[in-house]
Formats: sequence, C-alpha cells, structure tokens
Amino acid sequence: MSGGQGASVSDERQRLLALIKRDAIRRGDFVLSSGRRASFYIDLRLVTLSAEGSYLVGKCLLDLLGDWPADAAGGMTLAADPVVTAMALVSYLEGRPIAGLIVRKEAKPHGLGRQVEGPLRPGMRAVVVDDTFTTGGSALQAAAAIEAAGGTVERILGIVDRGEGARAAIEAKGYRFDCLFTLADLGV
Repeated sequence: MSGGQGASVSDERQRLLALIKRDAIRRGDFVLSSGRRASFYIDLRLVTLSAEGSYLVGKCLLDLLGDWPADAAGGMTLAADPVVTAMALVSYLEGRPIAGLIVRKEAKPHGLGRQVEGPLRPGMRAVVVDDTFTTGGSALQAAAAIEAAGGTVERILGIVDRGEGARAAIEAKGYRFDCLFTLADLGV
C-alpha cells in the first residue's frame, strides 16, 4: 500500500508530517498570498518537490480522497503544480489513474488561449488541490476556472489548513473541503 515499503497509511501520514515540521516551517515576518501577515511561513515546496515528500503527498492526498470518483486533480500554478503531479503519478502507480490539470491565473494570450492546461474534457470530475490554505481564494479561483472550462468540482483537498477562513469560504460555495493537517498538527 505504500510504495513497497510496507508502511501503513498512518505511517505515511506521520512521515509526511515529520518532513513538513523538519523542512517547511520558517519563523519571521511574512506576507502570505492572501495579503495577510504571519510570524511563520510554511514553505511546502521544500517538501512537495523532494522525492520522498512528493510520493507521500500524492499517497496521503489520494487516501484522503478515498473512493470519490475523480477523473483529474488540478490547482493554481505554482504551489499546486507539484501536488497535482504527485497525485497523478501515485494514482497511476496504484492503478486508479487521475489526470493532472494546471490552472493559470488567466488564459494565456497565445496558442490555444487556455487557462486550464491538461487533458480536461467536458464533464470530467476534478478535485482541486493546493498545498497551504489561508483564505481559500486560490482554490476557489481554480475551481471556477475548471468549471468554466467544462469540468465539475465537488471537492477541494490540501496539505495544510492555516485555520484562517478557508474552510468557511470553500464550504460556503458548496464544496467539500479536507486537509491533511492543521497548524495544531504542525505545532505552530
């Protein structure tokens, strides 16, 4: 169930949590993408772009997704890119392949003029993913773009919920929201 290493899902989640605590938490004065200020920053790309972290993110988010019938996972570029890729790769290895979708902030002005890149087809069921959630704005923007391009979105998943309003904003739009960890789990 875990890349041939014999670990349980619980063990994989604990390994991911340990990586995040060790590698991703920075203290200082930071401005978040939401515009809010924070005394710590969770730089999950240091985990999602590592070999072990990528596998663990893909595996743990697929486990969190459960049996929900997703055709694709997508999110806003840049933070969601490694999360999307990890989920697509691990889903293939587990025999339940889901496609990856990358959502741009706006449609590109050349080529095919797409805002959503990847094999999106009308009616595809997509789960929106992101690494860290503060207000939920990026995930909601990704969901709107995927829906405008013909996909359907019912669920939004992530790695860390900062507990600053994302859940309420996402659920107010009718989506189911789940994250692997909260700030309490990270000890910040």
